Order: sequence, then structure tokens, then C-alpha cells
Amino acid sequence: MEEYLKIFKNPKNEKAYNIDFLSEQYAKKSYNYHAGFPVYRETPLADLKNLAEYVGVQDFFVKDESWRFGLNAFKVLGGSYAIGKYICERLESHEEKLSYQFISSDEVHDRIKDLTFISTTDGNHGRGVAWTVRQLGCRCIIHMPKGSALERLDNIKKEGAYADITEYNYDESVRISRKEAEQNGYVMVQDTAWAGYEDIPMWIIQGYLTMAYEACQQIEAKGKRPTHIFVQAGVGSLATAVTGFFSNIYQDNPPYIAIVESNKADCLYRTAEADDGKLHTVTGDMDTIMAGLACGEPCTIGWPVLSGYADYFISCPEYISAKGMRVLANPIEDDPKIISGESGAVGIGVVTEILNNPMMKHLSNTLEIDGNSVVLCFSTEGDTNKEGYRKVVWDGFHPSC
Repeated sequence: MEEYLKIFKNPKNEKAYNIDFLSEQYAKKSYNYHAGFPVYRETPLADLKNLAEYVGVQDFFVKDESWRFGLNAFKVLGGSYAIGKYICERLESHEEKLSYQFISSDEVHDRIKDLTFISTTDGNHGRGVAWTVRQLGCRCIIHMPKGSALERLDNIKKEGAYADITEYNYDESVRISRKEAEQNGYVMVQDTAWAGYEDIPMWIIQGYLTMAYEACQQIEAKGKRPTHIFVQAGVGSLATAVTGFFSNIYQDNPPYIAIVESNKADCLYRTAEADDGKLHTVTGDMDTIMAGLACGEPCTIGWPVLSGYADYFISCPEYISAKGMRVLANPIEDDPKIISGESGAVGIGVVTEILNNPMMKHLSNTLEIDGNSVVLCFSTEGDTNKEGYRKVVWDGFHPSC
């Protein structure tokens, strides 16, 4: 398959779906829950002033999630919140009790100690789930798709979970976890949904609101508001949280929101482009360096939000992500350095490539991005696969075209 950067402009229908569950009210609940964890620290919002000037925009902000909970990725936000919500529901406790102090208490431990939590992941989500489950003293099982990095597998095992790498792609590995959960009564913590399994995926999406809420507060503290947001997607759960939150916050003048995927796993792009009311999947190995985005089936509860409120869907080749990694690792003058992994840097790669490459001038016009634009991107992971990171940043793998 020929790989190239392509953009689909979405004919939105904002009245088609209610996004109240992604409002500021729910974002504050998620934020307050995470703020109660002893390791909580607000992750930095990098203000890349020199990069902004270089590419020709007013501001270029990047939320750096490599600092999140000491786990080098944002994913723990969704898994930890969903597990907390599940425990409150299971114990029939009032939502007001939802807190780290409550779920980690001896009283709760005695009632949940026999639970087993299970999930499928390329690494970051599973590590976040395993980390949370370890706080509770429960058992955790994590399955990973073929091709997953051994470093990510080892990091999950260090959190006390049983973890392995299957012989299947991500979506088939999810089905393995689902079957085991149904047969053994395990609690599945997955960020994709299907008929009959929607509560936990919705709570995971709401958990990601913490990151969006922090970013919004940080930008507004600078007297700014984003005009363009670029957010990457696998199944679309993170993209759903960011899209829904900012569409709620800025109802009077919403920012342009672009959903970014790999050419090799662009199920959301294909679904948007088809515009036939069906979800379109990607099958096969999906052997992209953007392992966190190598998902071929859209999240069923996320797609209606993206369909109604996202402005653009972008499918891009490997070199776009690699470029973003190198740009962030080699800042201009006194811009802060950001260590961003393959799935974390793709949004930055898209913006810098489109604005710097004269051959892509038509795409910047499509995105309506110019010298007055305030760009927000999310670097969702650090070097969670150090060997892969060094191949790109040190050795020049996947050079720009």
C-alpha cells in the first residue's frame, strides 16, 4: 500500500449525539480523583515559542505526558479511573466516596481481594492497569499483541501482573482477554466497547478528561485558547475525551479538532471517509511503529462523538511520527526538550510537516491554520520502547520524504 499523508474534512452533525458525559463537570470529577493519588503531579504544558515562530503559527503548545505518575504515559488515567468507578459500583458505594483513599483502604481490600482484572494492551494501558491493580492487592492479567516491545512487557511484569505476548494482532488479542474474562469471571478493563460492554470503556474515556482539563487550565492561565487541536487515535477513546471536552468548554467558538492515525491502522479515517453509517475496520498485522495506535476497530461509544464534533481525520505514514519525535528531541534554542515516543509525537509531526513542506501548502489551507493559530498537541508517551526510540532519533529510521 502506498503511504502518504491525507486529510478528510468531516461534515459534522453536532446535534446527532449528546456529549454531556464529557463536560467540565465530569472532567473535574476525574481530575479530583487523580489529584488524590500520592504520586499525582500536573504534567507540564510545553510552550514551544521558537517552534511556533519557525512553522508560522502564533503559539505551539504540547502537553507532555511522559511525566504522568512515573509511568511515562497518560494511559494510567483511564484505567485507574475506570477501576475506581467499578469498585464503587460493585460495593454499591456512593460516588462521593470515589477516591484513592477509599479504593486502597483495608475495608475495600477485604471485599475485593479475590478479584482478577484483565486487559489487552500494546504496553501503556496495560502498565497503567497493572499499576493500579497492584495498589489494590488484586490479581492482574495482561495480554499483548504480537510484535509488542519486550521492554513494555517487562515493565508490566514489574507491576506484579501476569503478562504475555500473543500470536495475534491487537483486536484478536482483545477477543482473547474477553473470552477469558467471560469464562472465569474476571473484570475486563478495556478502552474499546461493544454491545453489552460499555460502562468501563466510558469510564476510561472520562478518566482521560483529567489530561484535557489540565491542558485547558494551563493554556487559559497564559491568556490563550486553542484554535487547532491535534490528537492521535487508536480505537479513539483518547480522541473522544479530548474532542468531547473541548467541544463542551468552547461551545461558542470551538477549536478545529484533527484526529491523527497511522496509514496502517486508520479505521477512524476510513469510517469517516466512507460516510455510510458503518464502522470500517482494518485487519492484518498493522505493523506501524505507532504501536499504541495499531488498533483496527473503532470504539463504538467513541465514534458518534468523533463523527459529530471532530473537524478532520488525518491518516499519515511512519515518517510523520518519526519527524515529530526528532523535532521534540532537538528543540530550537531555549524551547523545552520533550522525549516523545512513536505514538506520542505523531500530532507534532503532522503540524511541522504540513507547515514546513511547500508541497503540502494545500493541506495547511484545508486545516485553516495560519499565523493567528494556537496549536495544542498531546505527547501521550515518552520513550516507553527505548530501543525503538533510539533507532528513530539517533539512527534516523524512517527519514522524511
